[in-house]
Amino acid sequence: MTIKDKLAAQKIYLFLAALFITSLVVSNLIFQKFFYWYPMDIEIFGSKLFEISVGILPYPITFLITDLISEIYGKKRANQVVIAGIFASVFSLLIIWVADSMPAIPNSPIQNSLFTKVFGNSVLAVFASMSAYLFAQFIDIQVYHFWKKRTKGRHLWLRNNFSTWFSQFIDTLSIIFLLCSFEIIPWESFKGLLISGFIFKVLVAFLDTPFLYLGVYLFRKRFNLKINEEINLI
Repeated sequence: MTIKDKLAAQKIYLFLAALFITSLVVSNLIFQKFFYWYPMDIEIFGSKLFEISVGILPYPITFLITDLISEIYGKKRANQVVIAGIFASVFSLLIIWVADSMPAIPNSPIQNSLFTKVFGNSVLAVFASMSAYLFAQFIDIQVYHFWKKRTKGRHLWLRNNFSTWFSQFIDTLSIIFLLCSFEIIPWESFKGLLISGFIFKVLVAFLDTPFLYLGVYLFRKRFNLKINEEINLI
């Protein structure tokens, strides 16, 4: 690769990292709103099948991006993005804590009680999310590269889905367990939210596979990469 190509690859990597970090931080901030997606009217353990937090919406994007970075830039670069995401989450948590400690003026559109209600639980949520996320993302990267090595860079759909399914189950189980432990959500909702969240993520993993194929195709065409070849950044 020429220096010009490596600079272009570096720029794309930075944009992917920015999208990843934004998706992660936003998912931690909006998690308290729940919605019901109802393609079918089914209840599991007293909860609607797809009664899930809006925080789950941007979250699968992070797994798609880490899979794409793993495929094109390698395991080391994927792990770096994960660590950067953890740092961004901690920093956002610090900003929220400082903002929540500042007393609102009498005519402030948002008073202390409302701000604390919306963002106050973010401290526990981010802690729970980071713990689960860190574990799940590193598992995702490890499983992805295990299958990449076993298949010699072929069968992209296999490593994309297998790594995401396994890591997303770990993530969903961990985050809901911690949120129930912190009494942010009731234990009665544990089983229903676990199954709903995992099934939703499995469906998303199926849906994002064509986008991963498209991304890999565009990278290989742009940088003349062979199957299983990775870009070594400057």
